[in-house]
Amino acid sequence: MQDVEITLLLCGLAVGVLACTWLAERIDVPAPFVLIVAGIVASYVPGVPEIELTEDVVLYGLLPPLLYAAARQTSLVDFNANRRPILLLSVGLVTFTAFGVGLVTHLLLPGVSWPIALAIGAVVAPPDAVAATAIGRRIGLPRRIVTILEGESLLNDATALVFLGTTLGIAAGDGFDPAMVGVDFVIAAGGGTLIGFVLFLLVAKVRRRLDDPVLDSGVSLVVPFVAYVLAEHVHASGVIAVVVAGLLLGHKAPVLQSAQSRIAERLNWRTISFVLENAVFLLIGLQARWIIEQAGAGPVGNGRIALVCLATLLTVVVLRLLWVFPARYAIVRPGGDAAGHKPPPSYTFILGWAGMRGVVTLAAAFLIPEDTPSREVLLMMAFTVVFGTLFVQGLSLPWIARRLRVPGPDPAEDALARATLLQQASKAAMHRLHDLEYDDPQNVVDLIRQRLDQRNFAAWERLSTVADRESPSETYARVRLELLEAERQRVLEIRSAGTVPSEVVSDVLALLDVEESMLDIATDERRDLRETLSARRTGDVCDDLLHHPAVETDPAPVCQACLDEGLSWVALRQCLECGEIGCCDSSTGQHATAHFHDSSHPVMQSAEPGEDWRWCYVHHLTA
Repeated sequence: MQDVEITLLLCGLAVGVLACTWLAERIDVPAPFVLIVAGIVASYVPGVPEIELTEDVVLYGLLPPLLYAAARQTSLVDFNANRRPILLLSVGLVTFTAFGVGLVTHLLLPGVSWPIALAIGAVVAPPDAVAATAIGRRIGLPRRIVTILEGESLLNDATALVFLGTTLGIAAGDGFDPAMVGVDFVIAAGGGTLIGFVLFLLVAKVRRRLDDPVLDSGVSLVVPFVAYVLAEHVHASGVIAVVVAGLLLGHKAPVLQSAQSRIAERLNWRTISFVLENAVFLLIGLQARWIIEQAGAGPVGNGRIALVCLATLLTVVVLRLLWVFPARYAIVRPGGDAAGHKPPPSYTFILGWAGMRGVVTLAAAFLIPEDTPSREVLLMMAFTVVFGTLFVQGLSLPWIARRLRVPGPDPAEDALARATLLQQASKAAMHRLHDLEYDDPQNVVDLIRQRLDQRNFAAWERLSTVADRESPSETYARVRLELLEAERQRVLEIRSAGTVPSEVVSDVLALLDVEESMLDIATDERRDLRETLSARRTGDVCDDLLHHPAVETDPAPVCQACLDEGLSWVALRQCLECGEIGCCDSSTGQHATAHFHDSSHPVMQSAEPGEDWRWCYVHHLTA
């Protein structure tokens, strides 16, 4: 293929990814499904070149950045909290599935030896990190399920590749030594962890000396490839090396990088993830034609091929369900989560059903030697498992989640937690401000307090305002956006006149862009919050909150102080000590806070319809 043809092919892939993603959003279908179908259809279109993925392209070109992007946005705290179920799935389930599929393959496919049968079992055993992230987050699964799925898919490739390498070595005549298998796994896992950790230390040291976001982003782009290649070079697990480096660098980013570097890296990796994740699904579909044609041209009959492929697909689905339910004791943690909640059995079923495979399964299948008997059928089995799990499980997952009433992340709980966290951050800032020594003849401190209050008020206003009335922060955002547009138009007119250097114009436009990006237009979010507000606990609970449970508030609340002063309110709060109703801090009067200062009554409750969250003035906590 000539250079021009390669360029046109890459452009075609990019355009196809963008078009299919746009179509998926318009018809409200997860993009992976549209991309795979488009790839399959395109593979049969005359003139479309045949594209065969190779293991090197996937394992060295696509897998490191995909793993790193997923790892750096995975919470290390959540990952550690769920390490037991993650290890049970990423190590135990992969091994269990590999043996189960190996048994089925050996029984149904004549001429395939035990080592090769186990090899194809290892190939189809690991669910895919991209599929888990793309589908799990898209349909709104509970965060703990998504964390477990992501953690599993980040590590299971390492188990599968070690298992695959061992079985292929046995098939090549190296013999089987259980002790050496154990040693190989320890070297792969331990070596990958060590390399990932050492690379994290080196990058952390470099980043402490970098203040240029461009250089910092360049370092970030190199990390996954360096981690993977170094680990594979010493026969350790490149997968684990990339995951460890990504988890640690993502976790330590707030203290290692400047704000500009973090923002730049976040945007860069969002773009890289978008392009690669969607390109992967399109490439999977493009493999359909040549895999099907090669399987059909082989010595195994079509009926036998269909039987083996369907049996393999059924086996990987059933074995996952058989594994997660007996392992429920460890997966759901008998003590529940940090808030004391114990996930129901429906969560376990969703966890068992969400076992979508992806591009790593196809890439691993290519590692099977070309002279292996029935290799074309083995490739067809891998493709069937990828296609079948993505469509059968991926398409049915939203319906099953709805039928089992498995709730997704609650936007109201998120808004309450966000407001509480910002309030506590502001409290820490004020303590720090109190400890600082400074001269302030211009009353800068008052301006700082005002801006902190405005930020906190905007966060609380997401929870509740009077129906059919804009909150102050929404009014500010709407008006300020109009003013920014007028400012931008004037700057562009001056740019056209050529009276100001272009660099200065670019700087001013960038400042306007930053301010516009920070404005929070919360109309849609407020609508969602009003539909989902219900009783909930967020964060820690103090003694005052425990001693003041939620009550039925006044059905027609008013702030009498506001009425007496001729003021309007944004939202209302009710004191749980005496029943006094006052307006929130976003209101002009701030009578709820004034009541606390006058009475020292510590806890108030939202008096808005459908809300029962409470706030402790003493400890700055919500419940």
